[in-house]
Amino acid sequence: MRQILFAGAIALFVAILLTPLLIKIFSKQGFGQEIRTEGPASHQAKRGTPTMGGVAIIAGTWAGYWGSHLIGMMFDADPPSASGLLVLGLATVLGVVGFLDDFLKIRKQRNLGLNKTAKTIGQLLAAVIFGVLVLKFVNTEGPAALSYVRDINTITMSGVVFVLFCLLLVSAWSNAVNFTDGLDGLAAGSMAMVMGAYVVITFWQYRNSCVRTNFDVGCYQVDAPLDLAILAISAGAACVGFLWWNAAPAKIFMGDTGSLALGGLIAGLSITSKTELLAVVLGALFVAEAASVVIQIAVFRTSGRRPFRMAPFHHHFELGGWPETTVIIRFWLLTAMASAIGLALFYGEYLGAIGS
Repeated sequence: MRQILFAGAIALFVAILLTPLLIKIFSKQGFGQEIRTEGPASHQAKRGTPTMGGVAIIAGTWAGYWGSHLIGMMFDADPPSASGLLVLGLATVLGVVGFLDDFLKIRKQRNLGLNKTAKTIGQLLAAVIFGVLVLKFVNTEGPAALSYVRDINTITMSGVVFVLFCLLLVSAWSNAVNFTDGLDGLAAGSMAMVMGAYVVITFWQYRNSCVRTNFDVGCYQVDAPLDLAILAISAGAACVGFLWWNAAPAKIFMGDTGSLALGGLIAGLSITSKTELLAVVLGALFVAEAASVVIQIAVFRTSGRRPFRMAPFHHHFELGGWPETTVIIRFWLLTAMASAIGLALFYGEYLGAIGS
C-alpha cells in the first residue's frame, strides 16, 4: 500500500510541475495545435495552443512507477514485474508514435501528421511485440483465454490468435482515447477515473491472489497485480497533474502523444489483469466515442446521411448548443458512473465466486 501512495504522489508532483515547463518550451518553439476548420467555430480560438503535453503524462507515469520501486527497495518490496514493464513499455512506444504524429502536424502546419499507414504500422508493431512478450513472460501456463474478471476457459486462444487479439485491443483502445481527446480536459479527466478503478481492481486482486491466500475458490491468478496497481496509480495521478493545466480553458493539449499512450495503458492493463471484457464497461465513454465515428462513417457511406452533426459525438452536442464545459462535465459524470458500475460488477463476480 505504501508503494501505491508513493507512486501516486511522485507522479502527481512530476506531472503538475513538468507541464508548465513544457508549456513555456513548446510556446517558445511554436509547437501549437492546428484546429479542424469543419469543427465548432469556438474551437478556432484554440489554434496555436501548445500540444504534445502527453510527454508530461508519460514522464509522470515513469517517475511514479520507478520512484515507487526505488523507495520500495528500503522495505524489501517486490521488484518490477514483467507485467508492469510490458504495459509501461507498450504505453511508451505508442506515446513515441503519437509524438511523431504531433511533431509532423506542427512541421506541416496542418491537422494531419503521420499518414494512416505509418500510424497503423506503429500501433501494429507495438501490439505484436507486446502480445509475443506477454505469452513468453506472463502467460506461462498455456494458451491465453478471453477474460471478464477471470479466464473464460471455454474461449481459449492459441499464440497467434492471442497476438492478433492484442493487436485488436491495442488498436481499438488507442484510437478510442484519441477520438475522445477533443475537448479541454475530457480525455485526461476520464482516464484518471478509469485508472483509479484499475487501482482498486488490481489491489483487490493482489489482496486475494492465489499466491497470498490459502483459498481454492475466489482467488485471482493474475501475475503481479500489486505492480499493476502501482502503474495504474502512476498513470492516473499523472493525468490529474496534467489536468491542472489542461482543464478548460486548456493551456496545453496532450496530443496524440498522450492519447495513444493512455489507450495503450487501458489495453495493456486489461490484458495483464485479465479484465478485457470488464474494461469495455470501465471505459464506456471511450467505446461510445469510437462507436460514434464508426456509425457516422458507415451510415454516411451507405445512405449519404449523417446520424450525428459531427463525430466523435462530443462535437454533436457542442453543435447542438451545449457549452464545451457542460459537455465535459456531463461526460466526466458518465465516466464516473461507468467506473462505479464496473467496480460493482467486479465485486459482484468476486462474491459469486467465493459463494459458489
